[in-house]
Amino acid sequence: MDKLEPVILLMPAIALTLVVVSYIILLKKLSDKVLFKQFVFIILLLAFILNFIWEVIQGPLYTRFTYSVLHIAFCGLASVADAIMVLLIYFFLAFIFKNPLWIANISLQRILILMLVGGVGAILSEMRHLALGNWSYTSSMPVIPFVNAGISPVLQFIILPPLIYYLSFVFIKKVEPIRIG
Repeated sequence: MDKLEPVILLMPAIALTLVVVSYIILLKKLSDKVLFKQFVFIILLLAFILNFIWEVIQGPLYTRFTYSVLHIAFCGLASVADAIMVLLIYFFLAFIFKNPLWIANISLQRILILMLVGGVGAILSEMRHLALGNWSYTSSMPVIPFVNAGISPVLQFIILPPLIYYLSFVFIKKVEPIRIG
C-alpha cells in the first residue's frame, strides 16, 4: 500500500450497489428466500475470512507492507471489497446461468467460466490499482507478462471464489438438506 486515496473506494461502492440490486432481483425469483439469504450470508462470511487470510499472507509481496495495525486494517478493508466482488461474481453468473442457486448444478464448464471471470476481473482490478498508484509490488511478486498484474492477487480470484461457493453450498446443504434436494 503506497497511499490510500478516496478514489480507491469508488469501484467497491459501485460493486456494492450492483450486489444489492442483484440480490433483490434474485431473491424475488426464489420461493425459498430464507435459504437464499442464509446461502448469501455464508458466502459473504467465508469470502471475508478466506480473503483476509490471503491478503495478510500475500502482504509482503507489496512494497512498504509491514505487519502493523495499519496494514492489517488495510487487509481487512481489502477483504471487505474482495467479499463484495465474490458476491458480485456469483450474482453475475446467476444471471448468466439463469439460476440463483446455479452452484447446485456445478460442472467443469461452469467452474472454468467462474475461474476465467475471477482471473480477468482480478487482472483488470490490479491494473487499475497499479495505475492509480494505490499499491506496488516488491521484486518478489511474480507478474503476468504484458499486463504486469501480480500472480498472487490473480490466483486469489481464480481459486477462492470456487472454493467459497462450494463450501457455502456444502454447508447450506447440510443445514437444509430437504429444501436443497
